[in-house]
Amino acid sequence: MSDNLTALIAAELLPLRPEWISPQYQDEAAEARALDAQDPDLYWEWVAARQRWQRPWTTLRRGELGDFEYYVGGRINVADNCVDRWAEDPVVRDRPAVIWEGEPGDTRTVTYAELADQVGRLAAGLLELGVRRGDVVAIYLPNTIEAFVAVHACNRIGAVYTILFSGFSEEATRSRLEQAEAKVVIVADGSYRRGRVVPLLETLRAARASLSVQPTTIVFDRTGSGPVLTSGEVDYDRLVRAQTEWAPMEEMDPNEPAFLIFTSGTSAKPKGVVHSVGGFLVGTWANAHWQVGPEDGDVYWVAADVGWLTFPIQAVVGGLANGMTVLCYEGALDTPTDERFFEVCEKHGVTKVLAAPTVLRVLRGVDPDKRAAHPLPALKLVTAQGEPLDSETFTWAMEGLGAGVPVINAYGQTETGSTWTYPIYGVDALKAGSAGTPVPGHACAVVDAEGRPVPAGVKGDLVITRPFPTLARTVWKDPQRYRDAYFSRFPGVYATHDEAVVDGEGHLWVLGRSDDVINIAAHRISTMEIEEVVGSVPGVLEAAVVGVPDATKGTVPVAFVRLGQGAPADTEEAILAAVPRELGRYVQLATVYVAGALPRTRTGKTMRRLLRDVAATGRARDVAATGRATGDTSAGHDVAVLDDIIALVSKPATTQEAEA
Repeated sequence: MSDNLTALIAAELLPLRPEWISPQYQDEAAEARALDAQDPDLYWEWVAARQRWQRPWTTLRRGELGDFEYYVGGRINVADNCVDRWAEDPVVRDRPAVIWEGEPGDTRTVTYAELADQVGRLAAGLLELGVRRGDVVAIYLPNTIEAFVAVHACNRIGAVYTILFSGFSEEATRSRLEQAEAKVVIVADGSYRRGRVVPLLETLRAARASLSVQPTTIVFDRTGSGPVLTSGEVDYDRLVRAQTEWAPMEEMDPNEPAFLIFTSGTSAKPKGVVHSVGGFLVGTWANAHWQVGPEDGDVYWVAADVGWLTFPIQAVVGGLANGMTVLCYEGALDTPTDERFFEVCEKHGVTKVLAAPTVLRVLRGVDPDKRAAHPLPALKLVTAQGEPLDSETFTWAMEGLGAGVPVINAYGQTETGSTWTYPIYGVDALKAGSAGTPVPGHACAVVDAEGRPVPAGVKGDLVITRPFPTLARTVWKDPQRYRDAYFSRFPGVYATHDEAVVDGEGHLWVLGRSDDVINIAAHRISTMEIEEVVGSVPGVLEAAVVGVPDATKGTVPVAFVRLGQGAPADTEEAILAAVPRELGRYVQLATVYVAGALPRTRTGKTMRRLLRDVAATGRARDVAATGRATGDTSAGHDVAVLDDIIALVSKPATTQEAEA
């Protein structure tokens, strides 16, 4: 283990400040952990009992990892639990369910009662168009109230929904519609992003042109442009207004498919990961409950795109299942200025925020005087997930946002359907950079290449050792791919394909994808370890380290960095010196690229795979020849940034000779 990793996982445990402690959640967590200690299935029974069932289950769990079911014999509906149960509650019915703000500044709010009416009417409209239980409905919408309505209209009638990222290209959209065999697509005419309109309807029309079966298209006029509809297209507002009765509430088997989400890849076609009705509901309720700690008066901003699974988990399903008020923002957080995040928080009285760690890094780069002008006194929590959170950003966010807030770092995957290891809100001590400990109902291990558990402090592959409700049940129309992808490498357990280490206090540190582990002259080191050192150099706001091929060492690391205002003139040289000094002489950066911005997804995650493509291909002169990166840029929110990165790689940068 490198000295830097030793120092990283030796971070001190930070007790919660008195004002951060929640007696309510301390009591609940103690009860839940006691049940989990007896039998995790008792815990999942406790969680399920907090939902509204149409018929009770007869068997809590059947089967093991790779082939399992929960709540066998029961019947439940997600829309009933997320919308109707609150709309029927006289205390909650007039509570705002969703507060929405568009990038141009327009706002709308719907209460739970109003949301129930819209969901019931759209569900009836889907039935009118021939959608039946088990049919797939594609949702190609930006962050709007209509996205919430569309998801729960599908849930109400038992349709399987799949959300297409609103930044997808024509080809990315077409391939997912083709694989899903969508019967209906719900699309906006456009969405606003950095002051311009993204033409979603235009992209969809081009994408569906080559489909063998044409889905009916429901068009929501987001921009007010009044698009002229063509054959097979239906106006969203007219369809909803025409319904005089709500669609009946389907009684769903908890193990039926509810949600289909496609994961991206560099070569093979995207996998359609399938999540279940009851499992996704129960697990996401628990996820939002423990990670966010819903409290009276909360306004919870999930600062993510609806196309990132985090949004359905934390906002559309988990947030509403807890009866929360969810803030939904459409645009970029730096438009029209980099104060937009703070302005949105102030305007809507945001108390809790979820975002990718990169969003926090961007906020850290905002001029301190601008940040000081927005003290955010209502803010009580910042929670991050989606990529590793470095200790520098953790410490800054805990001290630099609001009057000082707890920062909860959580870990999960598309396939796990929720984050499952993090400190519980109001209960657990924090540790900079760690993902806490597994919450009740979850169990994991860190293993070596042969699948044997390794001691604390030793890096290895992270595996999940028992089932839980939100874990994906299969790959759409390809069950063998599901088994091969997740259960073939380590039989009997689920392979996350992430590298991790557990420290002496049981905290889990996820170091990144296994394919992001760099093998330098037979020495393995994760990119997170190197980024931690680079990020600690004064003047560095953000760092992304990737490995590129090297004839001598096999792989060498290069760093892309973004510097803060007033960074020392010798910052690049300081970075080059710091890495071998902290990690050992074998770990030397081949190159440091100073960029004005790094390419990100709309959810704020740095697109390291694209940086790796550009760095590696640029060394082979292909980037300069083609002017393009080879990776899939379909999830990028501003791929133009990549052009600057390509130009940067094509010219000399700060380097140093690697020692043998």
